[in-house]
Amino acid sequence: MPGGGFSVAASRSGEEFEAKITPIVIISCVMAATGGLMFGYDVGVSGGVTSMDDFLKKFFPVVYRRKIQGDTNNYCKYDNQGLQLFTSSLYLAGLTSTFFASYTTRKLGRRLTMLIAGVFFIIGVILNTTAQDLAMLVAGRILLGCGVGFANQAVPLFLSEIAPTRIRGGLNILFQLNVTIGILFANLVNYGTSKIHPWGWRLSLGLAGIPAGLLTLGALIVKDTPNSLIERGKLDEGKKVLKMIRGTENVEPEYNEILEASRIAKEVKHPFRNLLKRRNRPQLVIAVLLQIFQQFTGINAIMFYAPVLFNTLGFKSDASLYSAVITGAVNVLSTVVSIYSVDKIGRRALLLEAGVQMFLSQVVIAILLGVKVTNHSDNLSKGYAVLVVVMICTFVSAFAWSWGPLGWLIPSETFPLETRSAGQSVTVCVNLLFTFVIAQAFLSMLCGLKYGIFLFFSSWVLVMSVFVLFFLPETKNVPIEEMTERVWKKHWFWKRYMDDVDGEEMMEVKENGNGNGNGNGKSNGYGDDSRL
Repeated sequence: MPGGGFSVAASRSGEEFEAKITPIVIISCVMAATGGLMFGYDVGVSGGVTSMDDFLKKFFPVVYRRKIQGDTNNYCKYDNQGLQLFTSSLYLAGLTSTFFASYTTRKLGRRLTMLIAGVFFIIGVILNTTAQDLAMLVAGRILLGCGVGFANQAVPLFLSEIAPTRIRGGLNILFQLNVTIGILFANLVNYGTSKIHPWGWRLSLGLAGIPAGLLTLGALIVKDTPNSLIERGKLDEGKKVLKMIRGTENVEPEYNEILEASRIAKEVKHPFRNLLKRRNRPQLVIAVLLQIFQQFTGINAIMFYAPVLFNTLGFKSDASLYSAVITGAVNVLSTVVSIYSVDKIGRRALLLEAGVQMFLSQVVIAILLGVKVTNHSDNLSKGYAVLVVVMICTFVSAFAWSWGPLGWLIPSETFPLETRSAGQSVTVCVNLLFTFVIAQAFLSMLCGLKYGIFLFFSSWVLVMSVFVLFFLPETKNVPIEEMTERVWKKHWFWKRYMDDVDGEEMMEVKENGNGNGNGNGKSNGYGDDSRL
């Protein structure tokens, strides 16, 4: 089978690297993916907690009074900037910390960056659980956000670099699977703790310590990736780890390829500036747009505020939390579908099918709510309530096997080594920026647009599906370092940015003084190696 994981999977001559799917690969990936578990729990727990009366009474009494009085527009009773800040502050902090995480990922390694994330998570959990006022609550969320920034930077890179090419997609989606499990776990916890008065919300926030501890423990146990070790000059250790994860002594071809890629990457003194070069534009544009599109599917609006949303639509408190548990379970199961299909069916097919499914389900939800939910309605009839939940589950399932995992997978496998850390940083940064925007604006949008909010998101789904159809190439089973030759240079639109790759790289070699005096790009690892 092809080896090589995220870094290099086939030699320049087309020779396949020898690699086995070793237990250490599986264990390392599972442990690393607990970063997704922590992220998912943080996403899921906030919506349930913000619908609990005890929590609202302590921190948001205005919202609590509006909720129990029942004379406010049903769509507007949770519209409160402070309440939205409790949710969104995590993502704003994650956005800021991403820039520091890019540095630590490159200089200290993927493993240590995951460990830093775990420490941030643990301190944030302690602050949230013991919070006495809004400032303490938000401070805890900010620290959790720092953990999210570091984890989202390091974990996808770790997974992609350690995984053999044939199962790279499936193992990378372990991160997203753990996000969905974290959301489901949070919904189940919220359902139970909502009955514990007056401190049930503290238990909900405190149990985030379980995935935080798992991530920290995992980061202490796992080995760093060969790519990271070699990139930081630890050549012998890098080769030793490569032998361990590939299950063979015959790693010289792959080792030499990683070594060469690392040498070239070090010649790039300004990775963020290099990211803006013409030859890197396809990867950058696609990575940025995928993150924006992912948030404008409307998924996080549902996942952040599922109990609040269901409560707004007329569900009673218990029913709203129960419905959130159902959508969380659908999210997990559908992500498993993606793990088994992404490397068989391909990225594009999953995204296009899901686009149709998400568009139709959101339009149906908008029609149902437009017809049946008035400003001050107390309840949906049972039949319509069930239909709304079914449609939301239809939407969630489509997202979970497409835009959820693939929004992270595709950028992580398209950037070359010299811009990989910078590219991942931009990807996470854009994702968290638009996550923050949606989290901060959703309850106000719900108040203003009412049922039309689902039409707003469905129109975005239509736009992103058209983009995928025309501009997103298929990257299934393509080794990372061969993307330029096998993907970008053959795409009807993006190939125009690849015309001058060789010449551009040779010029860089001369400018960096690494041309050995002969100006021969190929002798310096360029020219023939445009895919690096």
